[in-house]
Amino acid sequence: EDKYFYYHFGFNPWSTFQATRGYLGLGPKRASSTITQQLVKILLEKEFERSLKNKIIESFYALSLEIFQSKETILKMYANSIYFGNQAQGLTEASQLYFGLSPNLLSDGQILQLLATISGPSDNNPANPENEKITQSLAQKLGLNGQDLGTVAPFAVKENIQEYSHFNDTYFELSAFTFPKESLIQKVTLDKELTEKIRKIVKRNIEDLKPKNAKNGAVAVIKLPENELLALIGSPDPQSSETGYKINMLNKPRPIGSTVKPFIYLKAFEKDLRPYTLVDDREYKYITAIGFPFYPKNFDYKYRGEVSLHYALSNSLNVPTVKVLEYIGLEGFYNFLEKDLEFESVQDLDNYQLGIALGVLEMSLLDLSKYFTIFPNDGILRELKICQSDGNLSLEKKIANPEYVQLINRILNDRKTGIEQFGLKSDFNLFQENYALKTGTSRDFHDSWVIGYTPDFLVGVWLGNADNTPMEGISGQVGAGRIWAETMEVLLNSEYNKKTPFEFDLLKEFYEKGVVEYGLPGDNYESYLNVLKERDLTLILHPHDGDVFLLEENTKIILEAKKIVKWFADEEFLGEGQEYIFIPQKAGRYQIKAGGADGFREIVTIYINE
Repeated sequence: EDKYFYYHFGFNPWSTFQATRGYLGLGPKRASSTITQQLVKILLEKEFERSLKNKIIESFYALSLEIFQSKETILKMYANSIYFGNQAQGLTEASQLYFGLSPNLLSDGQILQLLATISGPSDNNPANPENEKITQSLAQKLGLNGQDLGTVAPFAVKENIQEYSHFNDTYFELSAFTFPKESLIQKVTLDKELTEKIRKIVKRNIEDLKPKNAKNGAVAVIKLPENELLALIGSPDPQSSETGYKINMLNKPRPIGSTVKPFIYLKAFEKDLRPYTLVDDREYKYITAIGFPFYPKNFDYKYRGEVSLHYALSNSLNVPTVKVLEYIGLEGFYNFLEKDLEFESVQDLDNYQLGIALGVLEMSLLDLSKYFTIFPNDGILRELKICQSDGNLSLEKKIANPEYVQLINRILNDRKTGIEQFGLKSDFNLFQENYALKTGTSRDFHDSWVIGYTPDFLVGVWLGNADNTPMEGISGQVGAGRIWAETMEVLLNSEYNKKTPFEFDLLKEFYEKGVVEYGLPGDNYESYLNVLKERDLTLILHPHDGDVFLLEENTKIILEAKKIVKWFADEEFLGEGQEYIFIPQKAGRYQIKAGGADGFREIVTIYINE
C-alpha cells in the first residue's frame, strides 16, 4: 500500500507529481495516496471524491497527522478504519466477519488474507477465490510457507459471514466487550429480533425528540436471574454519519441523576431507617469542601414539609435524599460503591460529596443496569453474561440482605404514591403490575434515564447527546421513559416474560392513620418513625448561620422556627411567633436568637452588606 510509509511526511511528492501529470492528461493515471492520506480520506468521509483540490487539502491534513502522531499510531488508526468489504470497517470487524475471531487470534494466513483484501475490498476479500492468489503471492514475498499458513477457504468464509450477519446489527455494541479466546461472535446471547425491534423504537423516538435537541440514545436488556444480555443498542444507527451515531453510548459514563437514590435508601434501610421513617423536606444549608454554601433543592424547587422516606423515594425528592445520605455517611456510601459494587469512578468520589444524592455521580448505562440487577436478584450481584458458552451462572456476590431489597422493590413497584411525580396517566402505567422502575434526569437536562425491571428481565435506557449538549426540558419520564415503556411492552409480550411475581414475604404492613406502610416484622414502629427527626435539633429554620443579605430599601428577612419562639437581634427583643419579619436598618453583623418556652435556644449569625 505504501512502501515509503516510514520515510515520508504524510505525502509522497514524486507520486503526487506523477498523479498530477495523469490528472492533466500528460501521462498515465496513477494512484498516489499514502496510508496517511488514505486515513485522512476515511476520517473526512471523502474516500470517493478524487480531485486536485481534495488532494491538496488531504496533504495538509496528512502533514498535520504526521507532526502530531507517531507512525505506529497512524498505522493503528488506519487498520481500525480501513474498509475490508462486505460492510466491514476496520481490522477488528473484518476479523469477526470473515473468521469469527478477534484480531489477536488470527493465524499468519488469515492476516495475509485480510492484507490481500485492502487493494480491492469488493473483489479480493477472503470470500472470493481471487484472495487465495494474492495471499499466496504475499506469502512468497515474505518468505512464508504457503502450505502452512492456516488460511480459510472461501466457502468456509461465506459460512462464517452468514453466521456473523445474524449479529451484524449488534457488532457495534459487542465491540465494547472482551471475549474469551474460545468464544466466537456467533455464540453471544443477544436476541437479533428483539434487538432490531428495540433499535427501531430508539430511532423513531429520537426522530420525534430531535426538535428538543435529543439526538442519541442507548438501551440494555438483561435476562434475569442469569444477568444474560438479550439486547444492546448503543446507537440508533451505527452506520449513520449523524452526530454521535458512531459512538457506543452503552459504555460512556454520564451523570445518572436520581437513579442513584434506590442505592442510598437501601443503605439507609440496612442502617436503621424504614420506608415509614419521617424526614423534614425543607431548606437546609451545607458548606462544601471548598467553602461555598450549598442549598439542595427538589426538582420543582418546592418543599413539602414532613414526608415519609417511602413518599420521598417514590416522588424522587432531592432534599430528603441528601438528609438520608448525610445520615448513612459519605464514607460508608463510598465504600459501598467501591468495595461492594466494585464500581470504578471516573473521578475521586470525594469530588461528588453530598452531590451524589442530586445525581452528579457518573456511570455508564451498562454499569448502572448491572448494579440495578441486585434488586430483582434478591441482593445478589452477577457479572453480565454475553457468551452462551459460559454455561453456569457467573460468579456472584451478595450485596444486601433480601429483606432490605424487598423494601426497595416495594417502593419502586408502587405506582400510587408516586402520582405527584408521574401523574395518574403515564407511559409508566403498564398492563402488568409486577414491575419496578426509577427515573433520572441530570442537571440542565443533559441526560434522561430510566432503569426498570420485573423478576424476569431488566431494561435500562439512556437518552441524551453524545457531545453532552443539553436537551430542551426532556426529563427521565418524557425522554428515556417513552423508549423504556415501548421496550417493556415488547418484552411483556415475549417469551421472556414468565410473569414471575415480586416476593414481599419478608415485609410487614403497618396501618397508621389510614395509610399502609411497610417495614420488617421485628420493627418497633414508633422508634423507627422519628429516627431522623430526633437527630435534627435545629430550632431556627431560616435564616441559616453565615447567610449574607443585601441591604436595600425595605429589606425584609423572614425569621422562621420549628415552633413558637421569642426572637432577638443582638439581644434586642423583636417579637414572638413561629415566623417574624426582621427589617434591618443598617449594614453589619447580626446575631439572631430564638428561644422556646422549654428553655432551648439557638443563635445564628447573619451579615447585611451594602
